[in-house]
Amino acid sequence: MKIRDDIAELLLAGMPQAHICRELRCSPLTVQRTREALGLPAPKTCRVLPTTPEAAFAQYTRPIDGGHLQWAGPLKNRAPFFVHQGQHHYARPFSFRLQHGRGPIGNVTPSCTVERCVAGRCLQDRPMREHTNSLYKAIFGGTA
Repeated sequence: MKIRDDIAELLLAGMPQAHICRELRCSPLTVQRTREALGLPAPKTCRVLPTTPEAAFAQYTRPIDGGHLQWAGPLKNRAPFFVHQGQHHYARPFSFRLQHGRGPIGNVTPSCTVERCVAGRCLQDRPMREHTNSLYKAIFGGTA
């Protein structure tokens, strides 16, 4: 096998294989074969798992303007969710509980229009929506 000098140089410098693939736009198999031809040991995989459900939740969120938290993680039944130590958590009820110190009653929905927002301050449960609707009716009359 012909060894690519650019891959060999980065491997010998200790750069992880995934970074080499991304930087040099080559396949993982090409990097692996180069590593093996050089007699270098297999890479160590070291994935740090979140120690708390809060950390697991946070790893999938990104703050955006206006105090919103946008969900960038997996979806289950079109709803943001995550897994921590084998337990499945829907992100909105989890965030609601963190913000309000209690479990939600009924469905949790965002009160803002930001797509996939899971910020606790933007979430409402059924009693909160009913209260908002009653205020709307008191101010504007009719139905909400």
